[in-house]
Amino acid sequence: MMRLRLEHGLPLVSFSCTCQEKTIEMSNVSFDTGCASTIFDTDLLAKIGLYLDMINGTAKRMYGVGGASELCYGQIVESLQIGNIMLPSFKVQLGMTREPYGFDGILSIDFMTAVGLKVDFKTMNIEHS
Repeated sequence: MMRLRLEHGLPLVSFSCTCQEKTIEMSNVSFDTGCASTIFDTDLLAKIGLYLDMINGTAKRMYGVGGASELCYGQIVESLQIGNIMLPSFKVQLGMTREPYGFDGILSIDFMTAVGLKVDFKTMNIEHS
């Protein structure tokens, strides 16, 4: 189970992220139901051996409120674990999220629906089925 917290009115979560048998702690991840694709900071995931896949991945622009865009790279990640949730194959975006936005990443609706998250905003608990 994850805990949701509000900082400056924004919902944030913390969890461990494991790939290729290496784990990092992500303590400042935006929990964004209005975002279509989960994105993590490129430099942060490089610490666990997850790098941009220039051959099999696809470059795309990520647009936010106000129309500004950031270049990111979408790619399939095998055996990604977020908290206690194992994803055998999941498409993530890798890009700059720490420098411009201050987040380790953005956990988006694609992840939430893929694992069946249940969010209780009264208790601030997040569970998955």
